[in-house]
This record gives sequence, C-alpha cells and structure tokens, in this order.
Amino acid sequence: MRISIHLIFDGDCAAAFELYHELLGGEITTMMKFGDSPLADTVEPRFRDRILHATLKLGDQELLGADVLPQDYARPQGFSILLSQPTLADAQHVFNALAEGGRVHMAFQKVFWAERFGVVIDRFGVSWEVTC
Repeated sequence: MRISIHLIFDGDCAAAFELYHELLGGEITTMMKFGDSPLADTVEPRFRDRILHATLKLGDQELLGADVLPQDYARPQGFSILLSQPTLADAQHVFNALAEGGRVHMAFQKVFWAERFGVVIDRFGVSWEVTC
C-alpha cells in the first residue's frame, strides 16, 4: 500500500510546487497545464495555464498537486502535512520559509515530544507541522 498527499490549489499550484521543491529538494517530474493536455478544449482559455497535474518526487515519496477551476475550489482544512527534518537548522529554515506570507498557528518551539515543533499555514493555504 502507498499513500500520497494530493494538494488542491486555486491557480497557485505551480508557485507552490516551486517553493516546495526549493525547500524540500527532490525533483518536479510533472507540471502539466490544462492547455497542454487533452482537456485543453474543455476549459476556458483563461484557465489553460492552470496546472492539471504536478508531481514532486521526494525519494520514494511523492507530493502531488493540481489547480481546480474557481467554482470547484475549497480552502483546505482538517489536515496538516507533517514534515520531519533531520536537523534543527533545516527545520527552522523550512518553518520560516513556509511562514513567509502565511500564518503561524503554533510557534516553532521546544515541546515534550520533540526538540522543536511548530504549525504554519503557508501562503497557499496548506497546513504544515514541522518537527525536528
């Protein structure tokens, strides 16, 4: 069995995946626009630059994403992506970058279960729990 995270965006998928790639590394293996797909004629021309499917390959894991049409978008809620970093410096860097333009829910701090832990909603509306 394999479980992957598939994030839905309202036109920000490409920008989000560029940030996630910069922060997490890996390789963007797919970044297909609606306009470059067989679905091109089914969407209005103004939406053809939206991302139909994105894949960020992170070792043996994948982070998937897509834009939807505005009428189909709902802000994500009820989940967070838990990101464990190997060093405190890495975790602090990622937390700060995700917080830029976003909203800190729980400051990055020492907790009884980890050296540091914090919760942030990035500027794209995705909730992250960063730990070290």
